[in-house]
Amino acid sequence: MSNYHIKHLEEYYQVYRKSVREPENFWEEVAEEHFLWRKKWDKVLSWDFSKPEIKWFEGAKLNITENCIDRHLATRGDKTAILFEPNNPEESAEHITYKQLYERVNKMANVLKDQGIKKGDRVCIYVPMIPELAIAVLACARIGAIHSVVFAGFSSTALSTRINDSDCKMVITADGSFRGNKTIDLKGIVDEALESCSGIESVLVVKRIDSDINMKEGRDTWLQPLLDKASTECPAEIMDAEDPLFILYTSGSTGQPKGMVHTTAGYMVYTAYSFKNAFQYRENDVYWCTADIGWITGHSYIIYGPLANGATSVLFEGVPHYPDFGRFWDIIDKHQVNQFYTAPTAIRALAKQGSELVDKYDLSSIKVLGSVGEPINEEAWHWYNDIVGKNKSPIIDTWWQTETGAIMITPIPFVTPTKPTYATLPFIGVQPALINDAGEELKGNQVEGKLCIKFPWPSMARTIWRNHKRYKETYFSTYKDMYFTGDGALRDEVGYYRITGRVDDVIIVSGHNLGTAPIEDAVNEHPAVAESAIVGFPHEIKGTALYGYVTLKETGEGRIHDNVRKEINQLITDRIGPIAKLDKIQFTQGLPKTRSGKIMRRILRKIAEKDTSNLGDTSTLLNPECVQNIIDEAL
Repeated sequence: MSNYHIKHLEEYYQVYRKSVREPENFWEEVAEEHFLWRKKWDKVLSWDFSKPEIKWFEGAKLNITENCIDRHLATRGDKTAILFEPNNPEESAEHITYKQLYERVNKMANVLKDQGIKKGDRVCIYVPMIPELAIAVLACARIGAIHSVVFAGFSSTALSTRINDSDCKMVITADGSFRGNKTIDLKGIVDEALESCSGIESVLVVKRIDSDINMKEGRDTWLQPLLDKASTECPAEIMDAEDPLFILYTSGSTGQPKGMVHTTAGYMVYTAYSFKNAFQYRENDVYWCTADIGWITGHSYIIYGPLANGATSVLFEGVPHYPDFGRFWDIIDKHQVNQFYTAPTAIRALAKQGSELVDKYDLSSIKVLGSVGEPINEEAWHWYNDIVGKNKSPIIDTWWQTETGAIMITPIPFVTPTKPTYATLPFIGVQPALINDAGEELKGNQVEGKLCIKFPWPSMARTIWRNHKRYKETYFSTYKDMYFTGDGALRDEVGYYRITGRVDDVIIVSGHNLGTAPIEDAVNEHPAVAESAIVGFPHEIKGTALYGYVTLKETGEGRIHDNVRKEINQLITDRIGPIAKLDKIQFTQGLPKTRSGKIMRRILRKIAEKDTSNLGDTSTLLNPECVQNIIDEAL
C-alpha cells in the first residue's frame, strides 16, 4: 500500500518529501489504490495561480457516494456508518449501517429527482444535526446536485442571502430543532427567508420536534411520506472530477459571504487521506467530531472523510452542557469513542467546570484528541491533555479553512511530537511559506510572517460561486503565485508552525469566522447610530469576543444607552445570527481616523485589550484627541 497510513516520524518525512518533490506521482498513487473510478484521469494536475485555475485528476469520472457507501457494502454492509446520538439522552441512539445508509440515501435521492432536481441544481439544506442532514447531503451528491448547507443557527436574512446567491431551487429543512432544553422554530425562519427568494420551487420538511407549523400549499411537503414511497435503488450520477460537489459560505472581511466551491475528485482523495492519517483511524474505531455539518469541519470530517474510509462516525444533535456539562464524556463512555475532535471554545467551557465531571466517566477508549476552529491556548491544551487524555492521547491541533477543504497543518498522532499551541508540521503535500511585509519568502526557522501556500493541494476550493474575480483578489493577488490564507504564523527553531491569528478584518469567535464589515453594517442600520467599529478582545471561553465602539447621532443618558445596546444586538441577531452578538458596546463621541477617513481599528483593538501603553504615534490622526476620550470611557 502506498504510504496510505503513516506510522512513524521517519516515514512522515519520507512521504512528505515525496509528496512535495513529485506531487503528481504521489497523489496519483493514492488515488489509484484507494478509490473507485468509473474512468481514470488523463492528467493528474494542471494549475496556474495567476488565473487562478486548478484542476486535479482531469478527465476522471466518478461518484463520491459510490466511494463513501457502495464500495463498503460487500465487506462492511452491517457495520455502523453513522451513529446518531440525540439531544435528549433519554432518547436512544440510532445505529445506521452502511447498508441502511445506502437505502436511505437512495430513497432521498429519488425524492429529489421526483421533485425535479437534476445534476447541477443547487439545493439549500437547513436542517439540524439529525441523520436526515447527512442523508440529504449524500443524496445531492448521488444525483449530481450541488448542496449548500446553511448552519441551522443562522438568521432568516443570512439564509435568504445564501439561497439567492447560489440560486437554489429547493430548500430542505425541519419543523424545528432541539438545542439543549430549547426548541428553535426552523420552519418559521425558512418561511421568513423565502419571502425574499423567488427561485425556490419546493420545500421538503423533516418532522423532528412535532410542532405546529405553517405549510404553504404547492410549495411545502412533509418529507417522510415521500421517502416511504421511494425506491431504495438509485444509480449514481457519473460526475466529472472537476464538477462542483458543494458550495459552502464563509464570512469575508467585506459584506457578502463568499460561496466557496469545492469540486469532486480532489476533495474526496484529500479528505479521505487526511482523515485516515490525522486521526490514525483503524477499522473498528468509533470516531466523533462534534462540529455542525453546517461548517466545513462537518462536511469533511463527519461525512466525506470518515465514510470514504468506511469508518463509524458519530453525529450528535445536542450541546456540551445539556443535561449537564458531563454530556460529552457520557457519550464517549457510552459509545467507547476512540477519536474525539472538538473546538477550543468547548474545551475552555468544559475546563471551567473542573475535572469532577470528567472523572465520573470512563474515557479509556480515547486514542486521539483533536482541536479545530482556532489555535488552542496553552491552558486549555494542558487541561485537555491531562484531564481528558490522561497524558496518553496525543492532541492534534489542526489548522485549516473552509477554503482549504481539509486539514493543512497538524501533528500526526503517535508520529509527530506535539507542542502546546503549535499546529506543528505541514500535512502531506502541503507547501507552506511565510512572507514578510516586503512580500519576500522567509527561509529558515525562527521567523514570523503571513502564511501562504505555494503549491496546489487536491481539496482546495476552485472558485467563489459566480465570482471568480473575487476569488482571485481575495486569495491570489496579495502575493504572486501563492494562495494567501489571511492568517499570520511563526515557525520555531525545529520548523513547527504556530498560527498567530487573522491579519485581516475577520475575527474568530468560538471558532466561527466573523467578518467585521457585515456586523458593522447591521449596527449602522440602527436609526440612532452614526458609525461603528468592531474589534475582538480576549474572552476566557470564546477565545475572542466582540467589542463594539459606537458613535450615536445624538448623545443620550444611561437608560437610553441600555435600550440602544439591546436593540443593536437584536439587529445583529436578525441580520447574521446570535453568534455575532457584541459582548461589549462602548458609546464614543468619535472614532480615531486617518486623514483619508479610515478607522484605526488597531488602536481600538489595543484599548479593548486594555493595553494602552503603546498605541504608536496618534498625532497623525485626523482627530487624535478622541483616543484619550475613548480610553477614559473604556468599559
